[in-house]
Amino acid sequence: MISLESQVLERHLHLFQDKTILFAGGINDDFPQQIRQVAKNVEVWSWYFDYARTQSAVNFSVVFDKTADLIVYYWTKNKTEVQFQLMQLLANAKVGQEVLIIGENRCGVRSAEKLLAEFGDIGKIDSARRCGLYHFQLQKTPQFELDKCWAIYENSLLGDLKIYSLPGVFSANELDNGSALLLSTIDTHIRGDVLDLGCGAGVIGAYLKKQNPKANVMMTDIHAMAIASAKKTLAENQLVGNVQASDVFSHIQDKFDLIISNPPFHDGVDTAYRAVNELIKQAKWYLKDGGELRIVANAFLPYPDLLDQYFGSHDVLAKNGKFKVYSVRT
Repeated sequence: MISLESQVLERHLHLFQDKTILFAGGINDDFPQQIRQVAKNVEVWSWYFDYARTQSAVNFSVVFDKTADLIVYYWTKNKTEVQFQLMQLLANAKVGQEVLIIGENRCGVRSAEKLLAEFGDIGKIDSARRCGLYHFQLQKTPQFELDKCWAIYENSLLGDLKIYSLPGVFSANELDNGSALLLSTIDTHIRGDVLDLGCGAGVIGAYLKKQNPKANVMMTDIHAMAIASAKKTLAENQLVGNVQASDVFSHIQDKFDLIISNPPFHDGVDTAYRAVNELIKQAKWYLKDGGELRIVANAFLPYPDLLDQYFGSHDVLAKNGKFKVYSVRT
């Protein structure tokens, strides 16, 4: 089953005929595989490891410098992510580059016209399945410099730690309230092997390593920008840790004394619990005897019942008007 966006693109297969195609953005189905039947060549660039690991020949990276006759961009709700990707792609393209932009109306795809107007001609060519399809042709190449895209912030709760983040990463410009509450539960007695799952810019893992230098910290995320950000946060603060891509536990082999997480519950414009459900259900297989799973979540989310189902009981380590920090042990 292909997505609503791909269903709209399917109405325009003639645009793909005998061309080299580059798919990018928030694509989440196998439509590129289907297009291989009519296109000359197909490349796919994705920032999302949960997608890249389930599809063949997907380029999972922060930057991408290949070109194609036609770029097909799937719009996402994350405006900073969209702008970063599109400006990077167009900066690497020649004048005359053709781009198809497809997205759901509720994700704000209409703003593509405003974003790209100064760089070329753009117009809507189809509207269906609650989506808009736009055609763009490049006339003025934008400037793009990766080094200028980094955000850096500090917070009194983090001591002298500096957080480095690229656009599109969760809590890219400031410490979010959930992570702040979770950090309040971290003391200087944490030892052994620690996994920061869904690390984002690396706030939790880096802070924990700073407070507990002898802890062995691994940080994982599905977002290429998050992985790059967490690596830079560690490096710039002279901290040592292992950062890698993993879709929840998909690429984790070790067991840990502590698994800690501020897990995402938003997927685009929807609320999605898949990742957190898998985290709670599978955590005991990745914890050592006596190991702890510690997560922060919005208080209204139904995690206590799930924690009790798989661990028997749970503790609340901290709470405020919006968030709670839960702890369970094997």
